Amino acid sequence: MNLKSNTAIVTGASKGLGTACSKALVRKGTTVFGLARSLESLKNIQSMLGSQFIPVQMDITAPKSIRHWVDKTFSDDLLPDILINNAGCGHFGKVDEMNSEQWRQLIDTNINGILDLTSCIVPLMKRSTEGSHILNIGSVLGILGNAGKSGYCASKFAVRGFSEALFKELRYNGIKVTCINPGSIDTNFFEDAGITPHKHMLQPKDIANTIIHILETPDNMLINEVTMRPLNPKPPKD
Repeated sequence: MNLKSNTAIVTGASKGLGTACSKALVRKGTTVFGLARSLESLKNIQSMLGSQFIPVQMDITAPKSIRHWVDKTFSDDLLPDILINNAGCGHFGKVDEMNSEQWRQLIDTNINGILDLTSCIVPLMKRSTEGSHILNIGSVLGILGNAGKSGYCASKFAVRGFSEALFKELRYNGIKVTCINPGSIDTNFFEDAGITPHKHMLQPKDIANTIIHILETPDNMLINEVTMRPLNPKPPKD
């Protein structure tokens, strides 16, 4: 895929990996609709990236709002080429200590949000005469379980299964689907689990550059799943 002049949607764009992906895409000449709940944070990113980054205040757990935005934004004159389902939440703890509200927030954000947005975007991608690409951000915790993270693991196992089925469903429509499974990333995402970010963790910009490489593969080549981890995950010594 030639990324210049293409149109991308990036969820969770206001921080971390979502911001890094938005920056990498804009550098390639892509127009990015950055979705997140914090409009102020999105506007700060726009001030750095310019008019090719378009802030969209959106809660991906609100399906009616998603449908309304998609319907008013896209048409045959403007079709989305790339969807990066990056937004996610993390609640961690033992199964008998996690309350039902936290569990439902995990499911609503990490699974239902992906389904609601993807189901709106796929019909538009099917109308495109050019190739399209959906990337779902999973986790190594969607490949192997870990004690104290059962709810999060369940949600990310679902993302991986959804991605696998979706690529087989959409491949003959010219739509690629890739699941990205990163290990620990140098952001504040896992602080609730008592994990302090450090420089030996994966860097958001490096994951974003890998995503750019996947997007730029030849049209008939699909990298449907990638797992990446820090080589040395231990914190650097002082």
